[in-house]
Amino acid sequence: MSRAPARVGVVGAGIVGLAVARAVQTSRPATAVTVLDKEPGVALHQSGRNSGVVHAGVYYPPGSAKARLCLRGRGLLRELCERHGIAYEACGKLVVATGPGELDRLAELERRARLNGVPGLRRVGPAEMAEIEPHATGVAGLHSPATAIVDYADVARVLAAEVVGAGGEVRLGWPVTAIARRGAEVVVGSGREEAVVDRLVVCAGLQADLVARMAGDGHDPVILAFRGEYHRLRPGREHLVRALVYPVPDPAYPFLGVHFTRRVRGGVDVGPNAVLALAREGYRRAGFDAGELARIAATPGFWRLARRHWRVGLEELRTSLSTAAFVDRARRYIPELGVRDVEPAPAGVRAQALARDGSLVDDFVLGGDETVVTVRNAPSPAATSALAIAEEIVARLLGMAQQGRGP
Repeated sequence: MSRAPARVGVVGAGIVGLAVARAVQTSRPATAVTVLDKEPGVALHQSGRNSGVVHAGVYYPPGSAKARLCLRGRGLLRELCERHGIAYEACGKLVVATGPGELDRLAELERRARLNGVPGLRRVGPAEMAEIEPHATGVAGLHSPATAIVDYADVARVLAAEVVGAGGEVRLGWPVTAIARRGAEVVVGSGREEAVVDRLVVCAGLQADLVARMAGDGHDPVILAFRGEYHRLRPGREHLVRALVYPVPDPAYPFLGVHFTRRVRGGVDVGPNAVLALAREGYRRAGFDAGELARIAATPGFWRLARRHWRVGLEELRTSLSTAAFVDRARRYIPELGVRDVEPAPAGVRAQALARDGSLVDDFVLGGDETVVTVRNAPSPAATSALAIAEEIVARLLGMAQQGRGP
């Protein structure tokens, strides 16, 4: 039996990367752990620019990694928040079917949620819906009382502090420019600097495919960046939504569509839409990167995706360019909502893996080999699932070492 790795590197100081670093230290306290990130702080991209929802497992296919790790991750996250005094509010979610044409999909959602063991789930009619969300309207709904809200940036900062407190290192302002194998070691370069480790985990989010390729993990799946634009209910209109109001998702499309999310620090966000970003970190509509556009155009899967979903893409673009169109979509759930009730809110960018056949990869995807593990796709509910994803990655790393494949 070979010894366990003495040095583990993690690329990415988002919530998944920091959770992995902490899980390594918990499993093997003697391991030297180094987290590497190009940004000046932790959780500056997806982990700090999301809706803050702690998902209960309503949407995900039974048996999928999303379903399994979301349920486990939610419990671990709640325990972490309780231990550190992080605000965690189980405010509940109401999934609304706005017409008879959505009832079959609502029934399928209920079937999935019950198979996934979502706690407290119940089917509700219009009268009960009005008790939960007085300003929402629909013909039926699902209520998930265990769905919660949190600030994931707070969670990430606590994880980073735990990593450093346990003797690890979080190197910020450290962009990864090269990854090479040198015997049993992995050399991670940043300009003239190097970090040498025995195992490497790539949790690079929006840069996941590019960094994975540096590590020799192949081209596919590639990452497409989708900007999710939000509005926020103006003060005085926040009473329109008590907690979370969600649509019944279209199974042909991986994005949920516009919904209402109360934030743990107050306020209610409306959104997001999903517009293809023309830069990896294109948080602004004007963000443009010619190299990224050329890369998208050279990706065969993109053109297959575009042919399949161009109508949806145009509709998303319309809601991006027109506040009235954005609000019109949201008004299906809250009829009292008007254009004057909202104001712009910060956007997020989602890293979405794209397969060569043009399909958007729906589940979590891990790649790599016995030396480098890559997180190739970690869409929602990755933040909810982060501590459970970390357990799985660390079990894989340490399991490989125990099987004699380690250094």
